[in-house]
Amino acid sequence: MSEYITSDVKVIVFQLKNEEYGIPVQQVRSIEKIQHVTRVPRTASFIKGVINLRGVVTPILDLRKRFGLEEIGYNESTRIIIVTINKIEAGLIVDAANDVLDIEKDLIEPAPEVVGSIEVEYIQGVAKLDKRLIIMLELESVLNSEEARSLQTI
Repeated sequence: MSEYITSDVKVIVFQLKNEEYGIPVQQVRSIEKIQHVTRVPRTASFIKGVINLRGVVTPILDLRKRFGLEEIGYNESTRIIIVTINKIEAGLIVDAANDVLDIEKDLIEPAPEVVGSIEVEYIQGVAKLDKRLIIMLELESVLNSEEARSLQTI
């Protein structure tokens, strides 16, 4: 890493179930309200389908389903976070997304062995902020290479 990089990481914070997660803001293209998702046959169950986002067909993943959490109905706070994963633009359905934080790198600890029900392979670390714990996601691990290839063909 370069010495010119600041000691802060700017992250978008979102909710799934009762947990808060963070992803680097530079990987986030936009945050959208939930909209109609067109199902695509023969895709993984966590790939909800595609949306037409400003003229671009964008694949949509349900993070609850990907992480093995129970599905719930969408509501007014449900959001689609448009991100870039392995050079692929995709949308992540989350329960809510409403925070942008600067987190000091010193406050991010390595991922523990187990974090709730989320597999540790998806986790970059955990940030401790006062009484909040923010699980820092490793977006590149959310899709394996085969799944990433299947998204490119959608």
